[in-house]
Amino acid sequence: MVALVGGTGAAGRGLASRFALAGLPVRIGSRDLDKARKAAASIAETTKNENVTGHMNKDAVAGAGIVVLTIPIAAHARTSQEIRDALEPGTIVVDATVPLEIAIGGRLSRTITLWDGSAAQQAARLLPKARVTAAFHTLSAETLLHLDQPLGCDTLVCGDDPDAKKTTMELATKIAGLRSVDAGPLENARLLEGLAALLISTNHRYRCKGSGVHITGLPEEGTA
Repeated sequence: MVALVGGTGAAGRGLASRFALAGLPVRIGSRDLDKARKAAASIAETTKNENVTGHMNKDAVAGAGIVVLTIPIAAHARTSQEIRDALEPGTIVVDATVPLEIAIGGRLSRTITLWDGSAAQQAARLLPKARVTAAFHTLSAETLLHLDQPLGCDTLVCGDDPDAKKTTMELATKIAGLRSVDAGPLENARLLEGLAALLISTNHRYRCKGSGVHITGLPEEGTA
């Protein structure tokens, strides 16, 4: 069971759709139950997966084996605190947040400097019962929503818990055309978030609609 917190946003819907297309049971979480249910119904119809349901955030994460955070940085701390008590000990939380300055009225090309170092490290502090990893930052929401097209790119995965990182990498490869790459400890999440901001601003400058990273020359054991 995969729960998407912020699953009604573009990135959340994209990832949820890809997971549903792979046949996984998916919960869409939101602060607005009606929006969550409508998004879930749309994804279920598009992917022909009946195991897609909409919930309030706290209900979405309760009992879920993996929770993916796809929330704007402005709501990151508040939402993390909101779901904290509903998480079971040991739940894997995958943080895909890119802390863009535009969320607080700044520039698209800049990230916000967080006290913890990155959004993922902030999540680790705010969700002490969870095993936090970081992934999916560089995937374009628009590209994810084109379900007839395999992605053909990589996602970099960071984490301090080896088992949680391995599970996150295995989850990523459920998406057609996506390869997962071990990018080290959770402290490297700040680098992933910065890379995502660079790709977003570059795509905006050249009016490109997709983004992604493809890493060449990796040994076979560097993938999941």
